[in-house]
Amino acid sequence: MKQVRLLLFFLTFTFSSIAVAQSVYTTQTGEKYHKTNCRYLKYSKKEIDLKKAIALGYAACKVCKPTASNTKPSTLKSNNTTPTNTASKNTTATQCTGKTKAGNRCKRKTKNSSGRCYQH
Repeated sequence: MKQVRLLLFFLTFTFSSIAVAQSVYTTQTGEKYHKTNCRYLKYSKKEIDLKKAIALGYAACKVCKPTASNTKPSTLKSNNTTPTNTASKNTTATQCTGKTKAGNRCKRKTKNSSGRCYQH
């Protein structure tokens, strides 16, 4: 009887560890997901589950190449939290986030999901 319990415990533990969601990171305005140490996450970083990132239409970064096998398990508090993709819901024009040669912020308005105008 003890051996059966022990076997069931190990099987339960093995299969529950496989079901853990993998974490990847996105930027505020980007359309790709990254591993935690990617150079493109220098200025902004938002944690999201790998499956949710794919469902929201994010693509894998070609520099860090994140996959389910090389990303860390999720540290998100609740599975009910769905990250909002503000870039895709942006229907009103906002100020461009690009910089001019002088170092000032661009004054043009844009509806582009990247947050940048046609020139940036």
